[in-house]
Amino acid sequence: MDASQPKHLWTHSHPTWTRTYEFKTKIENKYSRKFQSYEELRQWSISNINQFWEEVWHFTGIKASEPFTKAVDEDAPMFPRPAFFQHARLNFAQNLLYPECNPDENSFAVIEANESTRNYVTWRELRERVRELAVALRNLGIKQGDCVAGYVANHCNALLAMLASTSIGAIWTAISPDTGAHAVLDRVRQIQPVVLFADNAVMYNGKVHEVHDKLKDIAQELSQLRVCVVFETVPGHEIDLQDISVAQGKACSHSEFVQSASDEAKLEFAQLQPDHPVYILYSSGTTGKPKCIVHGAIGTLIQHKKEHDIQCDIRPGDRLFYFTTCTWMMWHWLVSGLGTGATLVLYDGSPFRPLDADGSGDLAMPRLIEELGITHFGTSAKYLSVLEQKRVMANQEVNLKTLKAIYSTGSPLAPSTFEYVYRAFGPVNLGSITGGTDIISLFGAPSQISPVFAGEIQGRGLGMAVEAWDFEGKDVTDSGEPGDLVCVKAFPCQPVMFWGADGKNMYKKSYFEMFPGVWHHGDFVRLNPETGGLIMLGRSDGVLKPAGVRFGSSEIYNVILKHFSEIEDGLCIGRRRENDSDETVVLFLKMADGAKFSEEFKEKVKSIIRKELSARHVPGIVDECPEIPVTINGKK
Repeated sequence: MDASQPKHLWTHSHPTWTRTYEFKTKIENKYSRKFQSYEELRQWSISNINQFWEEVWHFTGIKASEPFTKAVDEDAPMFPRPAFFQHARLNFAQNLLYPECNPDENSFAVIEANESTRNYVTWRELRERVRELAVALRNLGIKQGDCVAGYVANHCNALLAMLASTSIGAIWTAISPDTGAHAVLDRVRQIQPVVLFADNAVMYNGKVHEVHDKLKDIAQELSQLRVCVVFETVPGHEIDLQDISVAQGKACSHSEFVQSASDEAKLEFAQLQPDHPVYILYSSGTTGKPKCIVHGAIGTLIQHKKEHDIQCDIRPGDRLFYFTTCTWMMWHWLVSGLGTGATLVLYDGSPFRPLDADGSGDLAMPRLIEELGITHFGTSAKYLSVLEQKRVMANQEVNLKTLKAIYSTGSPLAPSTFEYVYRAFGPVNLGSITGGTDIISLFGAPSQISPVFAGEIQGRGLGMAVEAWDFEGKDVTDSGEPGDLVCVKAFPCQPVMFWGADGKNMYKKSYFEMFPGVWHHGDFVRLNPETGGLIMLGRSDGVLKPAGVRFGSSEIYNVILKHFSEIEDGLCIGRRRENDSDETVVLFLKMADGAKFSEEFKEKVKSIIRKELSARHVPGIVDECPEIPVTINGKK
């Protein structure tokens, strides 16, 4: 093998059995084509975007009461966002609750898990509980276009609230209850929800955490609020509902709220335009108030079904688990798994609970995989790197025979962590994936007919015309040089709008100002012309440029993770003060428990970076810090 090429780690043992291959074969037969690789299929998909998205609609079984006339106008610009699947009428929640595969109503739709208990919910039970809640919302007068918010953890009631809301045509937004009231209000005060769902308390790391005071502060600031519905998430934990002020109604328990739902009232699905809003997510708010990003029904639905069904090969009866909160876009990605007929595992708690006899919780998630027969496990790159640093060999302690895939996102996954996963978890499809809140899905995606190479995302998603451009707007994709991730053709999961009076201008400024007419995502990447893989180098606004040389912070992180168990985490930034003639690279290190930072250690770090990368990569300043700051979604 060429030493400059990444290490090959995995190829599917039976690629012809996969849905990826099945879709490829269908396209080959229908359009008289022959694709020798996944990348050739992807090239066809971006050269024929109207035909491609039509085929995805039919292949994945989108349900609609009225048919579409055309998937998309291929000549339409990316901004303003073109309409997809015009004239169709459908409902987002209906496509999740009643998927085309028609699962046995007595089989499990959801397994609810926390640090100590499990709760199994059948498809029939899920549908009945959604019906009950949707009828109660309708009885309150909730209608299409109303905003419904959740201050909720990742449990079945959160899923119910989302499905009930979107069945009506209301718009769902959620923020995790570990978020402070000020941060919540910075977001939801902009959209003024009419309903707020909340937990009575949350359990994390073996302890009950109160939410009453935060909930009280949030509710009293929402002038359009008609009801605050509180779930008994922590059994037996009392919360003073009378103390929670609701501008146009009151706070009540979930059981009280659904009493208005008669047994005779049916679950009705409003048949809506394809781009009808279903979700509001939020930008990080690092440059001002968080932007309210509105995602539509068909864009979210068809992109997730494409990724789950075609890219990931998730089948009816598979068990899909992503460790996430309701704030993160991966929750929305996870719950769309119902559309494939998969069983969702909704976990609320610490990934390191319960503890083993030795006091360690390192095997908590692997044990959950074994116990519940999880087939597809999603997590953060940070979680996997922690296990790597602790040398946790999961497959030597638990039986992982059901596990088919591990997905990692949130930050770049280091090459050493790729290799660790295959040592510790076995021959799974390790899908390092990338996308974001802005598209509620993926630009870089798994593929069942492509190999996995260390340090690389397998490929660009089907239908996603992703390229790498330099700062002058030159396409450097085929050269293998680093550049900004752009998408040059329209795709359905572009946000339908930004909320607010200035939404259109904010939308344009966020994605189409850097390169007019082309989506600029804000990631710094490199495409490997030999493998087709995508390498994440960091955020574009975090690109380091000492002496004019551009490189991403992840290159530094990969080295310190590989060589220094003494380092728990790091933050690499560029500093250029007003009178500085050049940028200085600054590396902050959080040391692991028991490890000491010293001048000798600092010089060792610099020496290893120089050896592994180059002299230009060596930070001008290396210093210790007590904590690494992260956003609400856990990003540095």
